[in-house]
Amino acid sequence: MSEGTDDLVLEHLRHIRHQVDALHEDMGELKLRMTSLEGHLVSVIITETRHSNELDRLRTRVELIERRLVIAES
Repeated sequence: MSEGTDDLVLEHLRHIRHQVDALHEDMGELKLRMTSLEGHLVSVIITETRHSNELDRLRTRVELIERRLVIAES
């Protein structure tokens, strides 16, 4: 290859390497953000489960109170 062709190939390779490096950096950032989102999602799921359990306990207590009221009224 001639000198001009060699320089052109090297220029393209440098550009490609720069683009790959930028993509690598972006992927690292995206992985960190995804990990953070997963942690927040787990927290939301745990909170929702606790709320569901609390509602189930309250529902059971209300049903017990209603049965006692019916017995007391009769």
